[in-house]
Amino acid sequence: MTGTADLFRVLDLTGVVANALLGGAVARAMRFDLVGFSVLAVVSGLGGGIIRDTLLQAGPPVALTDYRYLTAALLGALVAFAVRFEGRGWDRVFPYVDALALGCWAAAGAQKTLGVGLGWLPAIGLGAVTAVGGGAVRDIAVGRVPAIFGGNTLYATCALAGSATLVVVQSLTGTDAGLVAGTVVGASLCVVARWRGWMLPEGVPWSRLPKPTLPKPTLPAPVRRRRVSTRRPGRSTTIRRWWNRLRGSRRSR
Repeated sequence: MTGTADLFRVLDLTGVVANALLGGAVARAMRFDLVGFSVLAVVSGLGGGIIRDTLLQAGPPVALTDYRYLTAALLGALVAFAVRFEGRGWDRVFPYVDALALGCWAAAGAQKTLGVGLGWLPAIGLGAVTAVGGGAVRDIAVGRVPAIFGGNTLYATCALAGSATLVVVQSLTGTDAGLVAGTVVGASLCVVARWRGWMLPEGVPWSRLPKPTLPKPTLPAPVRRRRVSTRRPGRSTTIRRWWNRLRGSRRSR
């Protein structure tokens, strides 16, 4: 039992440091000062675990009772503040740091949920919450839409896969192999999804069927009627007729 507790602590603290570094990288991108670095590192590094422990209601969150967690988060903030995480080198290392944090916390969260006596479904769910909760709170704190909501490669799905792996291996073997297997599966799937560009589909656009277009009826062309003038002949017309008759009578003579 002591070996399981020690391995759980190592994985949990590794996830804290990795997520604290990621929070510090966001703080540098936002051009925050040391306070901003510390806050984002603590929120990113401890947020998921605090949410998990609060939902489990098995005493105060471990981040408030074990000073190693807060120390690890602040250490990650100082490292991110002192070291500039930019360039091609960081772009190559970042996916592995992110995947390591996700795998460690997915396995640790599921293990702690099983340890308090809950079943397999809460273990999978709280394992995923532990892995992605801190990052979601961090994104909200800086005014971003949480990355787990879509538009990115698989992330929360990888956490669910890692938690499910721990639950299955733990139920079959009952040894510490579940922690290692859950971490490896979650981290590996996260790296492969980023490399291959795997994404979940967006919402299906259900659209209404177009209305059938009926042919317009063709009407017959209107018949033009000749207008009959009802006006009486004017004075000039009467005089002209009288003059023509007079000329005709003279010619006949």
